[in-house]
Amino acid sequence: MSTRSPPQVWEKVKRDPSSQLHIIIVGAGLGGLGAAIAILLAGHNVTVLESASNIGEIGAGIQVLPNSSRILISWGLEEKLVKHATMPRYANMIGWKGNFLSRMDLHGYADALGTPFWDFHRANLHRCLLDRAIELGAQLHVRSRVQTIEYAQDGLTASAVLSDGRTMSADLIVGADGISSHLREVLLGKPDPPRPTGDLAYRLLINTKDMLADPDLQHFIQDPQVNYWLGPDAHAVNYVLRGGELFNMVLLVPDDMPAAAMTVDGNVEEMQALYKGWDPRIGKILNLCQSVQKWKLCIRPTLEQWTHESGTFTLLGDAVHATLPYLASGCGMALEDGAALGLCLSKLTDKSREQKLNALKVYEECRKERTERVVERGNYQQYMYHIHDGEEQRERDKKLKAFGDVDEQLFKNPESITRPTAESGDDPLPWRYHGVGGWLLTYDLEKDVKQRWEQTQGEDKIRPVL
Repeated sequence: MSTRSPPQVWEKVKRDPSSQLHIIIVGAGLGGLGAAIAILLAGHNVTVLESASNIGEIGAGIQVLPNSSRILISWGLEEKLVKHATMPRYANMIGWKGNFLSRMDLHGYADALGTPFWDFHRANLHRCLLDRAIELGAQLHVRSRVQTIEYAQDGLTASAVLSDGRTMSADLIVGADGISSHLREVLLGKPDPPRPTGDLAYRLLINTKDMLADPDLQHFIQDPQVNYWLGPDAHAVNYVLRGGELFNMVLLVPDDMPAAAMTVDGNVEEMQALYKGWDPRIGKILNLCQSVQKWKLCIRPTLEQWTHESGTFTLLGDAVHATLPYLASGCGMALEDGAALGLCLSKLTDKSREQKLNALKVYEECRKERTERVVERGNYQQYMYHIHDGEEQRERDKKLKAFGDVDEQLFKNPESITRPTAESGDDPLPWRYHGVGGWLLTYDLEKDVKQRWEQTQGEDKIRPVL
């Protein structure tokens, strides 16, 4: 029984032209399309520029936590998304030799919070966001690489200057061009490459037919769960996609890629050797792999200022605060960014520089501390997941069990799981309440925007989008 109300679907605002902005979003990834949806629902016009020759999504699986699924549902996407989603029952922590350590009841948390944990193939999530943005009126242009931003003398508009010489003007330009963001460097006026973390990810997708034929592996498909194996200098994560058609496996290991490379083809035998001696089930799964890619894992510490002083250019998502995937929250933070920006822009009553700057100020205040904390905790999880066997590892594993017992007590009063807390805890399974779940999963974005807007206005004079 849910203790928190499910989200209301936002109605599209009917806006007078005197307050209707034309907004350019640079980047048609998950964050850019999410921002397009939220801004279109706020009643503004949106053009999305994508540098690639077609709009699509690469990669494999993606986890969507309840704070993120709440946003997707509020955008009217639930009916489309559930067709592609897997809803895992537990998140399990397992020692690298195969010994069970602890678990989190994902269905229990979802019931309490009123929104689900969903696992997707990225391409399915991306397609649903793209279709929704187009349905709401987004104009999309491919082969449109933005080289720089130029600002009008009156301070009211900016122009995206494209590599082919075209120039496109807007009241606001949003840089959502990902972890390798060029527009971050445009805003800073200097080079600022992503910061390597020392880890890389092998990402692979496995057809589940062979796993179902193996008694040691079939339960992974028949009873979908998220599994984390923790070991010295490495860990592994897996979960089911597309209703049991695909099995997503991510292996996190020390980075040995060339400094300039972000993605390269991997060697299957080399990958398998890194997990020799681990839980035999991992070896069996990896033996089913035909090919694999390696992805360098980088972060981007947040900027002092996300927005140009003119109020005509701001950043969003991985361009500002890329994180390690160890909280499964990179996509979630980008979706939250887009939703917050849309809510702030829903409150405009004219196109003045003053109102735009105020909206962008509230947007940044809503997002900055929260996304910084996600980046920091992702770095902490990198350390916690990769501890070598010994006293520190035994202490971590004791904590995993102890906090699992605490979680069982919390479920005797599920309302306690929905009670927000500002504190991070010591639980090494980070999504649980006494890890970061108390502030990550319980977050009410609409309430946060409303309260911060009121602080800037003295009173909320404009009805927020619900």
